[in-house]
Amino acid sequence: MWYQVLNYFFFAFHTVFTLFNIFGWMFRATRKWNLITLLLTAFSWFVLGIWYGWGYCFCTDWHWDVRERLGYHDQQNSYINFLLLKLTGINFNEDLVNHVTLIVFVISLVMSIWLNIRDRRSFSIK
Repeated sequence: MWYQVLNYFFFAFHTVFTLFNIFGWMFRATRKWNLITLLLTAFSWFVLGIWYGWGYCFCTDWHWDVRERLGYHDQQNSYINFLLLKLTGINFNEDLVNHVTLIVFVISLVMSIWLNIRDRRSFSIK
């Protein structure tokens, strides 16, 4: 029972976290938090990834542990690919999903950095 609750929690939390990473930079009120979550994601993917494999996500790792305890044996290495499969029933090419994920991440990070700097400068001028 507890693992099923955790499974639903991870579906909701990780999906919201991902959507916030993608769109949080668009709203002035959430830009600082968006930059923090993007940097946390980058740390997981690229720093922890040195030891666990590039693109490593501790949230995905924990979710996979929960799902294994529930008897699921997910074959995807990518949470985004897994989520797309669960939402659409389509098993997209994993390399394509990974490349698009990286491109969207980089665009979101650049936008977040740029807008956070712009907001800080415009705040300093006033």
